[in-house]
Amino acid sequence: MKINQVVSKLRTGTPTILGSEDFYKFSILLPLLEINDEIHILFEVRSQQLRRQPGEICFPGGKVDLSDKTYLHTAIRETSEELGIEEQSIEHVSPLDYIVSPFGMMIFPFVGVISNPGLISPNPSEVEEVFTVPLSYLLQTEPDTYQIEFKLQPEQNFPYELIVGGENYRWQVRRM
Repeated sequence: MKINQVVSKLRTGTPTILGSEDFYKFSILLPLLEINDEIHILFEVRSQQLRRQPGEICFPGGKVDLSDKTYLHTAIRETSEELGIEEQSIEHVSPLDYIVSPFGMMIFPFVGVISNPGLISPNPSEVEEVFTVPLSYLLQTEPDTYQIEFKLQPEQNFPYELIVGGENYRWQVRRM
């Protein structure tokens, strides 16, 4: 291989997150609605019948399917399915910062406006109920936050002799 071949390959490549091909990818929508001239955010309570995370509070969304053209398409499709609304009822959609979780997931969030909130008819197989919270309340209320500390546990046959400090190596601990 010649240096110009390496340079050419680097120029035409598209950077991505190392290992991202092994991550599960999800898209969600943070739905905004106008209620009594005030902006609200819609939340879902997941159906108790779901295998994963039953009863949790979330935003509409789901796993990216191979048939989805883009992450945006996934967010709109899933929101439409879960809330029982037409895709055209989801307007002014913009991307937010994506999330790379330590649990092998990448989440691509979007924010959008539900233009006809009166037509929302949640899909009972996925959604137990929906509720809204005024945006003003969320902006004025300091949230309670709690940390989870991840502890590293090398496997039993880990080669401590190959690292500086051996078994006393000072691992960098992550909090979330």
